[in-house]
Parts: sequence; structure tokens; C-alpha cells
Amino acid sequence: MATEIAVETQHNFIGGRWVPAASGKTFENRNPADRDEVIGLFPKSGKADVDAAVAAATKAFAGWKNTPAPRRAEVLYAAGEILKRDKEKLARLMTREMGKVLAETRGDVQEAIDMAFLAAGEGRRLFGFTTPSELPNKWAMCVRQPVGVCAFVTPWNFPMAIPAWKSMAALIAGNTIVIKPATDTPASVVALARVFEEAGLPAGVFNVVMGSGGEVGDPLVAHPDVRVVSYTGSTEVGRQISRACAPTFKRLHLEMGGKNAILVMDDADVDLAVDGSVWGAFGTTGQRCTASSRLLVHKKVYAEFLEKLVGRVEALRVGNGLDEKVDMGPCVSEKQRETVAKYVEIGKAEGAKLLCGGEKLSAGALAKGWFHAPTVFADANAKMRVACEEIFGPVTTVVPIGSLEEGIQVANSVPYGLSGSIYTQDVNTAFKAMGEFETGIFYVNSSTIGAEVHLPFGGIKDTGNGHREAGIAGLDVFTEWKSIYVDFSGKLQKAQIDTH
Repeated sequence: MATEIAVETQHNFIGGRWVPAASGKTFENRNPADRDEVIGLFPKSGKADVDAAVAAATKAFAGWKNTPAPRRAEVLYAAGEILKRDKEKLARLMTREMGKVLAETRGDVQEAIDMAFLAAGEGRRLFGFTTPSELPNKWAMCVRQPVGVCAFVTPWNFPMAIPAWKSMAALIAGNTIVIKPATDTPASVVALARVFEEAGLPAGVFNVVMGSGGEVGDPLVAHPDVRVVSYTGSTEVGRQISRACAPTFKRLHLEMGGKNAILVMDDADVDLAVDGSVWGAFGTTGQRCTASSRLLVHKKVYAEFLEKLVGRVEALRVGNGLDEKVDMGPCVSEKQRETVAKYVEIGKAEGAKLLCGGEKLSAGALAKGWFHAPTVFADANAKMRVACEEIFGPVTTVVPIGSLEEGIQVANSVPYGLSGSIYTQDVNTAFKAMGEFETGIFYVNSSTIGAEVHLPFGGIKDTGNGHREAGIAGLDVFTEWKSIYVDFSGKLQKAQIDTH
């Protein structure tokens, strides 16, 4: 067994130094599977700490920007190797602070590793392009350049992967960073900062300020020296951030909510569809923006699907994620569990049929955690709140549908557009759904979760604002295009005039 990472009292990371909050105050971070375990004390920061961190990032920007990209890549390669070395310790820390099972937190660290190596590979590419000029003896080309200081506000459900998605792309492009991690999961971002520190990232290039959204997030987003804001979280908060960024025209990347549908057709492999539905709905305790929270099932296989689904869900083992035998951990907090419980009551009141789960779990070893039973509603219609609002917990809702067209219409009827899936053996059906689902991500014969870092990640409608994370597309929000013209004709040439 790996040695646990001792967290105890931690500080902000500003300008290459670990410093307490200006207020001197701290907040507790407790294990959601065992409220008696204090993971650590973290700085309760405010505007003064934000100002210091942005100043450090601003000061470091010129040096990091002018570091050749292949040299920047060496730091990211080193970070990737450190993450590989410490994968098990980091995974165990993450499970202790946010609850999801070890298999998933190992995957969370692996995403950070993958992103480190993907981004580092761009250090010898960062492609612009050359193109012929319309005039003789003139060269035309374009290059990417960094934007400046980036502000990251990151969520608790992927407390290392999502900060890594953002950070690796921003860093390889030559930007500097101030990150505010979620108050439920600061330890994982502290651990990422220590990885960068060991890898040799220069002081001030990556800064961490911990605290609440109001005390840290708001002044960070509004800071005049911040040029890019990247936020992952709820659509409601995303709208607030969008308004805050608008007056100064900050570049803004938003990755927000989802209400993702799996469409199970009458020719589907039902066992495979159940596998994907259980994984998609209850992986990470349903606390994923890509969770399969709607299951749209053709009436011809509806009864068979429900019988197999309920059997699988009732067999899920709920408990402390450090136990390798456990399938699903707790909700991240009491507040999150109360939200889930509220939606269960809403579903009952709306007339959806509760097939299993529906209750908080507090017996025996679960007494000290924020556990909730995996829950399935059935016989729902698409307009019920449990079928169209994001719950972000271990609840999925099954809606009967009669055709591919109806399934697509129901899938597209929500405000969100992140991920979607279809189970079918018909290639024509698969391609029709692939084209008509209003989502940024789509799967065929697989769940709505499981994105890989070398493809763009993000959604449309109320899920995002047009940018993407990961893949080469992840560089776009952190780079400016500069078009360059070199005229060596020795005379004034006028484009669009001298050629016509």
C-alpha cells in the first residue's frame, strides 16, 4: 500500500513561495466518506492574496513567454514523470478528499499525466502556417503567441485532471497562471503545484490561491491584469463570470453543466447498454458534467432494460473509495447530498416511478459519510425536472421512447449540449444520431463518459461558450494568432490594389 500524503496545514503558492493567507485564517477540508478525518487546514484567502498572486504571475510572464517552447516542454515532460512516479499516492489523497473510488482517482491522475505529455509534445510544434502572398517577393505566415496571465477556477469532481487540462495547455503556450481550486478539494491542486515546483517551473509561473468563490474567485476574475479566465462549474456561475469579464473583454472559456442522454434503440445489445448506463450514471457518484443522467430507452426493449438495470444498480457496493471492493463513494459534501435528496423528492412528486435507491445511507460504516444510494427513476416524461435539470449525483431517469426521431428530439430538448450516446447495431441509425445530437461529444455503443485527452472536450448551448479543452483545440483559448507579412521587394506594394 502506498504511503498516504500528509497534508496538515497548507499555504498558498505565490511567486514560488508557500505563504499563509494575508488574513491568517484557515478552513478545514474533511474526508466526505469519514467526517472525522481532517485532510488538512487551508488558507482562507482574499483580495490581497489574489493581488499578490496576479502580480507574481505578471512579473513571471515575460521570462516564461520568452523561454523557447521546447524548453518549456521539458518542464512539462518532467512534471508528467513525477505524476507517474507518485500516481498511487496522489490517487489516494484525491479519494480521501473528494470520495470517488481509487480506480477513478487513478484515472484522474492518469489524465494529468496524459495531458502533460500531450502538451509537452506541442513544444516542438505549436503550429502556425505559411501561405503564398498575392504579391511577388513577399512572405506571409502566422504564429501563435501567449495571451498573458490566466485565471483558473476549477471544480471538485476532477480536482487534478481539470486543473491539468487547463494548466498544461496554458503553460506550453507561454502563459502564466493563478488558480483557485474548489474549496472541497484544495489538496489535489496543492499536490499539482508541488509537482510543478519539483519539475523546475520558474517562480511565479504557476500560483495557487485558496478560498471561497466570493473572496477569491470574484476578485481574481475581475482583476485588470488577468487576460484569460477559464472556468469549469455550474451554468449559473458561468453566467456571472461572463458578465464580470465582459467590460474588459477578457478572453473567457466556460465549461458548464450537462444533462446527458444515452439513447438505447430496439436493436441494441441490451447488456452492453446496461453496462454503459450504470458506469455513466454512477461513476464518480454521478458527479460528472458528462454523467448519463437520462436513459432514453426504446419501448421494445424497455422492460428487459429496466430489469437488468435495476439488478445491476442494486448490486453496487457503496462505501469508502479507499476500499478496492467498493463501486461508488459518497457525495462530496453534505450540501451536495441534500441537493440529491431534494431531487429525489421532486421526482416522486412529479410521478416518476422510483425503482431503487432514493435514500441517504447512514448505517454502520457509512454513518460518518455523505452517502446516498444509487437511484433509478423510470416511466418519466421528458419535461419532468428530474429528466431535464442537472442533479450532479447518483440519480438517473429512464424515459421510454418509440423511435429514433423521438429519441433525438427528447435528447435535444434540454438547455445543455455536452455529451450524448447511442446503442444500436445499425450503422445508419448510428450516423443519423451522430449528426443530429446537439452535443460537443458523442459516443456510439459506449457511455457518455470517458473522453480522451487528445480530442477536444466541451459542449454547446448552455454547456459552453465555444471553446474546448484538451487536444490541440485546447491551445486556442490560451493563444493569440499573429499574422506576419515580410516584404523584400524593395518597394511599396499594396495588397488588393496592385494585383487587380
